[in-house]
Amino acid sequence: MPELSAPQFVGREREVAALDAALERPTVVLIDGEAGIGKTRLLREFLAAQAERGCRALVGSCPELRVPYTLGAVVDAVRDGVDGVDGVSGLGLSGLAGALRPLFPEWAAELPAAPEPLEDATAARHRLFRAFAEVLSRLDVALLVLEDLHWADEATLEFLLFLVSRRPQPVSLVLTYRREEVPPDSLLLRLSSRLPADAHLVRLTPQPLDLGETAAVVSSMLADEHVSAEFAAFLHERTEGIPLAVEESVRLMHDRADLIRRDGGWARRRLDRIEVPPTIRDGVLERVGRLGPETRTVLYALSVLSGPADHATLTAVTGLPEDRFLVRVAEALGSGLLREDRPGQLSFRHPLTGHAVYEAIPVQERSALHLRAGRALEDWPVPPVAELARHFRLAGDAEAACRYTEQAADLCAQSGDMATSALLLHSLVTTVALPADALVRLVANIRFKALHGSDPYSEIVQSLRSALQRLTLTPEQEALVRFQTGRVLIAAGEVDAGWLEIREAMPHLAAHSPEAARARLLLALPYGPVRPVSEHLEWLNEATEVAPSLTRLDRLRQLAERALVLLTLGEESGWAVARRIPDDASAQDVEIVVLGHSNVGEAAMRWGHHAEAEARLARSLALAERYERLDHFDTIASLQVRLDWFTGAWAGLAERAARLSDEDSGVRMQDRCAAALVVGLLQAATGDREAAEEQLRFAGRDDQQRVEASTALAQLRLRDGDIDEALRLTDEPAEITIGRGIWPRATEVALIRADALVAAGRLGDAADLVAAFERTLDGKDAPAPRASVVMCHAILAEGRGQLVDAAVLFAEAADAWQALPRPYYALLAREHQARCLLASGQDETGVRILSEVAGELSDLGARDDADRVLRVLNKRGRGARTSRGGRPSYGDRLSPRELEVARLLVDGRTNRQIADALMVSTHTVGSQVRSAMRKLRVATRTALATRLMELGLVGGQRPSPAGDE
Repeated sequence: MPELSAPQFVGREREVAALDAALERPTVVLIDGEAGIGKTRLLREFLAAQAERGCRALVGSCPELRVPYTLGAVVDAVRDGVDGVDGVSGLGLSGLAGALRPLFPEWAAELPAAPEPLEDATAARHRLFRAFAEVLSRLDVALLVLEDLHWADEATLEFLLFLVSRRPQPVSLVLTYRREEVPPDSLLLRLSSRLPADAHLVRLTPQPLDLGETAAVVSSMLADEHVSAEFAAFLHERTEGIPLAVEESVRLMHDRADLIRRDGGWARRRLDRIEVPPTIRDGVLERVGRLGPETRTVLYALSVLSGPADHATLTAVTGLPEDRFLVRVAEALGSGLLREDRPGQLSFRHPLTGHAVYEAIPVQERSALHLRAGRALEDWPVPPVAELARHFRLAGDAEAACRYTEQAADLCAQSGDMATSALLLHSLVTTVALPADALVRLVANIRFKALHGSDPYSEIVQSLRSALQRLTLTPEQEALVRFQTGRVLIAAGEVDAGWLEIREAMPHLAAHSPEAARARLLLALPYGPVRPVSEHLEWLNEATEVAPSLTRLDRLRQLAERALVLLTLGEESGWAVARRIPDDASAQDVEIVVLGHSNVGEAAMRWGHHAEAEARLARSLALAERYERLDHFDTIASLQVRLDWFTGAWAGLAERAARLSDEDSGVRMQDRCAAALVVGLLQAATGDREAAEEQLRFAGRDDQQRVEASTALAQLRLRDGDIDEALRLTDEPAEITIGRGIWPRATEVALIRADALVAAGRLGDAADLVAAFERTLDGKDAPAPRASVVMCHAILAEGRGQLVDAAVLFAEAADAWQALPRPYYALLAREHQARCLLASGQDETGVRILSEVAGELSDLGARDDADRVLRVLNKRGRGARTSRGGRPSYGDRLSPRELEVARLLVDGRTNRQIADALMVSTHTVGSQVRSAMRKLRVATRTALATRLMELGLVGGQRPSPAGDE
């Protein structure tokens, strides 16, 4: 068998030409393609040509690590671009470069002194970015290349946004990534979609090789000899023209001795007898399995190190004697799986190869390799703490993992990278069995809002509960673990379970500790198990006893949480406490202040102080934006969509709320549920009953939305005439809000519960409910609950047959709602007023009011409610005035948006692809597809597509939609 050569660079002339043309000025080039398509080879060939022309480039790669390290790819690129430590002093850097010390500890002697630490994390991060930009300018770099950006840390993506926003743009950027592996909340999407208007953007998507190009690649690996057409066609079909798959298949067949010479060229023995593995990974693993055990150990060690490695480190990780190590390295290089980047430094030829090898390592051997890797890196002159944290974590060495993780997290925080700091702590806590004291300390320091994804909590809770089961703890230790468990559960929205954990921990928490003070405040919150308001106030009063012993930050946190508790309990003294929350904040205080204002804004919304709510949310958002606390944006946005629902700002509201509630949004579950509540309320108002119920049931999964979601579902059941179900759904909400005296949450509950009791003929029970609700208000300045009380009295009067009195009360309620403003509630009250007038014989006034209400409901976007009113008018032979605008009612006809969605569906697109094309959420698309199916009376997506073609609403070939979802 002949020796195989490296494959020739084939089929990328268009991409190289595009890169050459693009980089004549500062540009952002995005190269998107699946694994193995040839992005790295394209860059290598292009950069080699650029180097010959004297163009200097820095190249970095983002490794596939669970916890990437701050600016990792940029740090590696700059480190490789500087000619050793001595090269740093020659750059003539300003004092600003001292900010680089946390990321380049080996340069400490050559860098300027560290600048004064900044409390503001954003300012610290931007100072670091400016320092990096200065290094790039002093290195006279024209091009920064970063590969596999789908694995980049948040700080790296922020730095790239920083670079492209500067004018002039200091360097051109060439960035590779796999679109299918980009998280939905990644800043990479912002980088590609929100560049400055004058930025130059080029997108490249390398395509698979065609048949001729496949044959050329294979021939180049076989000394440029002829390859049979049958053989080339077979390989092209099996590999789909993916360059790496072609190369790996040829190497595998070479290892198997499947290749033979025939008619002066190369072919396979029997095409019908020898299989090529279906994936690149399978082919790699079969080739690795054909190597000797010690050579596999070399490959295993390199995959554990997850990046280029020098001989000394790699030898230490393998545990092989140096002479045998060198022999095995030569064999690994000869196999084509590895390459030598520079003398004495090895890496895998393709990242996918390294991933496949790593996953194939037996679990025990993998842990041992990580332990040896950690010990080898500890001997470096400047140990890389982030890598040490990873190795000891994966080795299961709890003590070393804790030590290095906390050091690495501190370095990230110094650089303003709070996201990576939180991720480091989260990964350690969820993967290593830690001692109780370390576990409690680490969990207490995790900033959950800095973590991406909708659920950063459940794994932490699992680790805490596991500690309670596996460790022998003192009562004080157990109490601290339980307190943290309860705190995390409440943050995750599982309030009942969290309250019980904290209640159990309370007796054994140190009397004057911050944990005891926080526990009392959390127990005072009126969520969780049903208890009277007086018990919550007792916990709140106890919390004040420990306040003087707290630090300044703990006192500020207690102040903000005390305001929330008081206002949630309906205590007017909470407003005085809320006014003590500062309008401004330092970086150290900002999280507490942002949360404080948003929580007060939510309470103001419930009380009916909408201007106060708007001001608080605006203040919270301004601080979050100033300090770039991206982790708070979704919470504030979910509160804003609820306020917009109340105040009638419905234009575009459904789309905004749906984006927040989408399962692919990356938004925390609690905020998704809050947004889903608004989506469901809007869908109910527009007549999409099935979708509304789905959203409301989802919203009810969160303890803090359960009352409102159940009440909204009860209203739908009441409109259907299902009185018993409406009563069942409001049993618990009524007990929680009115029975316990938590009246700020009773506004909607009282209305629907009273209406259901009256409909059931239980007028006495309805009167008792209204009286209890009114007593709890006790003269408080709460416009929304007070409007609700007036409307409840109107419902009672109507139930008793006192129609004239009921009409007056409904009119009074409408005025009260409108003053807030809550226009939708006001319109429903006016509808009730008009019905009472009609029932009492005042037809002219009743019809006039109903006609106005129908038009205004239509203007607002409440189609279903407007149609209901129109049906009443039509029965009386009277029509409503023409709508001034708003959402039109299309009846059984498809709306323009439904038709647009349907046309994309006929093209064979999935809900996700349609959502991306229209820039809406998958929930919105799903709702529109279901609506179109209902209107056209079909049961599947395929049937819908066929029906659309039959009706001539779309053209083209008969569709094959992607699944009947």
